[in-house]
Amino acid sequence: MATRSSTNGTRVVLDDVSKSIIEELQQDGRRSYAAIGKVVGLSEAAVRQRVQRLVDSGVMQVVAVTDPLELGFARQAMIGIKVRGELEPVADAVAALEEVDYVVITAGSYDLLVEVVCESDEALLSVLSSKIRTIPNVESTETFMYLELRKQTYSWGVR
Repeated sequence: MATRSSTNGTRVVLDDVSKSIIEELQQDGRRSYAAIGKVVGLSEAAVRQRVQRLVDSGVMQVVAVTDPLELGFARQAMIGIKVRGELEPVADAVAALEEVDYVVITAGSYDLLVEVVCESDEALLSVLSSKIRTIPNVESTETFMYLELRKQTYSWGVR
């Protein structure tokens, strides 16, 4: 059995059945609970309960992954941020911004890496100038504009 920390800090035990359910949903997030149940040897209701526990504990999310360009968002970028002082308050402030869909605290040249999705270059400029750079203790930013997405996957399996 594998043990993972959930988003609320409690320990979540993943048995082989839970891992198999996760792998099935990573392959196809629309797969029915009945179909998953056949693979893992549980009833549809039991799969539904396990999925709900995995979602509630923060171990996984079931979401629709979209193409921002197809939805009218013309600009995606990764922003490297250097911070003065504590990282967590800055990371939380950046994460609260509507345009931000990804925030990670890192080791290396940047303290934070932040992905933003914006409707235009003007909107990106506004996010940088009026929002991110005005957050206390943001020392500097560097923006990496996305030109073409070559790979994006969420099916790395479980351990």
